[in-house]
Amino acid sequence: QVQLVESGGGLVQPGGSLRLSCAASGRISSIYDMGWYRQAPGKQRELVARITTGGITNYADSVKGRFTISRDNAKSTVILQMNSLKPEDTAVYYCHAYASGSYNYWGQGTQVTVSS
Repeated sequence: QVQLVESGGGLVQPGGSLRLSCAASGRISSIYDMGWYRQAPGKQRELVARITTGGITNYADSVKGRFTISRDNAKSTVILQMNSLKPEDTAVYYCHAYASGSYNYWGQGTQVTVSS
């Protein structure tokens, strides 16, 4: 089992920045990829960014150039730095981990609201 705990959400004005953090615990040695997904009201959950154990990243087209994902394997944490935030970035953001045995783990979610 892997547990994921997110922090760092909140309310920010358009153009502002937020930093989301996710700490993993439990069988962390079993984790391969980690990432962030988001779900806006009335929409499906979508991938925002993910990073492999080796540091390979990929991003949704809508956040490229604005968001940066990073990972500290020693601390079992993944960070999402979000800059130049837009109202359409408003959503609940979920941390995700993909682990051996094809297990998918999710955090409880953290609200990000971009509004003036």
